[in-house]
Amino acid sequence: QVQLVESGGGLVQAGSSLRLSCAASGRTFSSLHMGWFRQAPGKEREFVAGISWFGVSTTYSDSVKGRFTISRDNYRITVYLQMNSLKPEDTAVYYCAAGSLISAYRTDYDYWGQGTRVTVSS
Repeated sequence: QVQLVESGGGLVQAGSSLRLSCAASGRTFSSLHMGWFRQAPGKEREFVAGISWFGVSTTYSDSVKGRFTISRDNYRITVYLQMNSLKPEDTAVYYCAAGSLISAYRTDYDYWGQGTRVTVSS
């Protein structure tokens, strides 16, 4: 089992930055691929970014590419999402996920956190 706990969400103005953190515990963290997803009110949960178990490979959705950066610290057992130039359309609950594939598909992730809310005002 893997437990994931997100933090770092909040209310910010458009153009601001936030860094989300996801602390993991349980199974060996370094062997898991990690991802961030988000779900806006009334919308499906969508992929934001993913990172391979060693941090060598990353992938992003087109909507955040160039603004968001995913990274991981296997020593601190934490994955991060640095979000810059935030827009109102980035408003959502952000979820951390872990699995055996680096993927944009929810079904490829086995473990999920409870989410942290990000609200971007215009």
